Amino acid sequence: MHVAPKFDLRGKVVAITGGARGIGAATAREFAAAGARVAVGDIDGDLVRATAASIGHGTIGVDLDVTDHASFTAFLDTVAAELGEIDVLVNNAGVMPIVAFEGEDARSVRRQVDINLFGVLWGSQLAIQRMLASGRKGHIVNVASAAGKLTFPGVATYGATKFAVVGLTEALEAEFRSRGITFSLVMPALVRTELADGVGDHWALRKSDPEQVAQAILRATQRRIFEVAVPKELMVLYRASAILPHTLSTFAVRALGGESYIIDASKDPGRAGYENRVARREAAGEDK
Repeated sequence: MHVAPKFDLRGKVVAITGGARGIGAATAREFAAAGARVAVGDIDGDLVRATAASIGHGTIGVDLDVTDHASFTAFLDTVAAELGEIDVLVNNAGVMPIVAFEGEDARSVRRQVDINLFGVLWGSQLAIQRMLASGRKGHIVNVASAAGKLTFPGVATYGATKFAVVGLTEALEAEFRSRGITFSLVMPALVRTELADGVGDHWALRKSDPEQVAQAILRATQRRIFEVAVPKELMVLYRASAILPHTLSTFAVRALGGESYIIDASKDPGRAGYENRVARREAAGEDK
């Protein structure tokens, strides 16, 4: 039997961070096709405007540094001025250097915390304030990761930020469920974007296409589903890790080859382009 969407997105205003490429761009296409009025924000202003133009449907591209509270405020002000107050925010922007923790420099640690965690904190708080002020029963999607439920050597800092996003989203859902604002926590495994360059396929943690994640984000928003795994079979692993004793869960990760799966990619030449781009942004201080 057909069940109508609980959230009709036609004419709704959707803002997406990290929207110039990858999951963010694919998500923008899905929402625009569903009839939403879409704004994509990214620190790469030229690329995000080109992405918006390629999507069409009135999509706008706006400069956004998610680590800067003033920049995030200006982004949402621009969205409100051009499209209207937001109904949906997708906190998607993120970075994932792969590096042994003992050798990770301070700029890398700070950049991940600033983008992956503070970006979600600022975005969620600003969106909630605007939704409450405008009387909208809005929706916020926080894109976390399998690394927010499972631990992998080589991405300790990244995992810490994503565990924090999981906890934050759970807390916000509890705080605002009675006030009409709903949340989705989307947790993909590896996705075929630059962020996962050099990381090979794994039978238990198979890669998804950005479009698969985008479709999951769209459905989670329409149905107001709180917790979503991509691929969906991973939810069994996430739930098992939450109830298994630590010794058993770490044994399971070792048995799956998780101790080397991610960190070995740091030596892969195919990863150099992404790592160099992230390092250049760190050195330039573009994300504070």
